[in-house]
Amino acid sequence: MSQMMQADKLQMAMDKATKNSGHIPRGLTFLAVLIILIMLCIIFGNVINNGASIIGWDFLSHPPENGMEGGGIFPAIFGTVALVLLMTMAVVPVGVLTAVYLHEYTRSDSKITRMLRLAINNLAAVPSIVFGLFGLGFFIGFVGSGIDGIFFDSGRPVWGQPSILWASLTLSLLTLPVVIVSTEEALRNIPSDLKDASYALGATRLETIIRIILPQAIPGILTGAILAVSRGAGEVAPIMFTGAAYYLPYLPSKLNDQFMELGYHIFVMATQSPDIEKTKPILYGTVLVLLLLTLLLNSVAIVIRSRFRSGHARG
Repeated sequence: MSQMMQADKLQMAMDKATKNSGHIPRGLTFLAVLIILIMLCIIFGNVINNGASIIGWDFLSHPPENGMEGGGIFPAIFGTVALVLLMTMAVVPVGVLTAVYLHEYTRSDSKITRMLRLAINNLAAVPSIVFGLFGLGFFIGFVGSGIDGIFFDSGRPVWGQPSILWASLTLSLLTLPVVIVSTEEALRNIPSDLKDASYALGATRLETIIRIILPQAIPGILTGAILAVSRGAGEVAPIMFTGAAYYLPYLPSKLNDQFMELGYHIFVMATQSPDIEKTKPILYGTVLVLLLLTLLLNSVAIVIRSRFRSGHARG
């Protein structure tokens, strides 16, 4: 009897120690989350406090004036939205097809799969400035100049120059690993019973991918698109070599036009302005617009993703 009582006491002591030991990691996790929230509130509060006063219809709908010291930022807003949309249209199909190939058509232990995954991991680790130099050399210097040499004889560059097309393709390479990883994770979470049932009913692999796998993976694909938009909208280094312009008080009308972009606009005003104090409200206002625009684009994608998820749940 005494041994049983001692065993019970020992078990109770171990349970208490286990319960107490969980307080430390839980408390550290809560502290880390609290620090992040505080820093986020400080940043947003600083931006809103310094930039909200200048936000108005004229600021949002007019081009810049007086050498960027007045006017609005509408060309930069339009250029940012167009850039992000073109980037998304380029990166999502390529990323989804790559993820489907890796998950459905290759073995995990094959050399091709290992090489592709190594390339994707290395692509995710490349600094953004390197993508800008790559875009300058490959898209503009090689592809664009090659198109000019074959189809145009005017002597002035048509495609072999910085443009919104080359900038968006450069950003698509930057965000490609995000879309691939998100899509692959979505494909892994699809129940294998659905695929087995499709094959049992006589469907081919391609039919199963198109009709069963991809519709089920759409929420995960949209998650990758959201992450790509979040990163691509704020990148400056890749586009400063491939298409962004310092001052263009008009909108790009063709794919080979240069464009203004909010991130590059902020960079230029913060580093090249002759009167920082005079342009400080415009600078903070532009930062606030960029944050709100990114939030808006992400919110639209999140709403679309939620509708797809609810549709699958009802189905």
